[in-house]
Amino acid sequence: MIKAVIFDLDGVIVDTAHYHFIAWQRLAHELGITFTEKENERLKGVSRMHSLEIILEIGGVTLPEAKKEELATKKNSWFVEYIEAIRPEEIFKGVKEMLQALRAQGFKVALASSSKNAETVLRLLQIKNLFDTVVDGTMVKNSKPDPEIFLLAASKLGVSPDVCVVFEDAEAGVEAALAAGMKCVGVGSANQLGKAHAIVKSTADFSISKLNSL
Repeated sequence: MIKAVIFDLDGVIVDTAHYHFIAWQRLAHELGITFTEKENERLKGVSRMHSLEIILEIGGVTLPEAKKEELATKKNSWFVEYIEAIRPEEIFKGVKEMLQALRAQGFKVALASSSKNAETVLRLLQIKNLFDTVVDGTMVKNSKPDPEIFLLAASKLGVSPDVCVVFEDAEAGVEAALAAGMKCVGVGSANQLGKAHAIVKSTADFSISKLNSL
């Protein structure tokens, strides 16, 4: 029996990916690197430093660690500026009601996001109270597809991995959920998320009644 549901943030609950893209593209431009939306797909579910490494690889640029830390911090400051304008209405349709229904039915609910700004986003969306625990990029050493973030979420919820279902929109996130020994619902394209146990176009398209049949 499924006892807990773990949600990624970007692309699953709200679209902050666009804000990330604008900030990364601004940084790439400063470095003389052309960075497109197609290339941005490689950054989905990936940590901040790994994302920067990908952009530098695209541009064929090598930088010392100290400079990379400086650039990652700069990008994050821009991103935080952008998301301060985020509003509760930007939550994907039906997701807030889904979270409320899960809690009403006795499921434990967690957020597990690689973003180090997840708490800020939840606060601005006014939905932090709908999660029993939040695990973000500040709490883990390894980014997805490593299962660390999902295993930590399960631990904080006090449940074993095999009774958890993860909602993910990134291939790396699906792989992380499977590596953790959890069920996974992919949100998005079957081409990218084919390994998931079920795939929906948007999070709220999944019926809670089907959790135990995954």
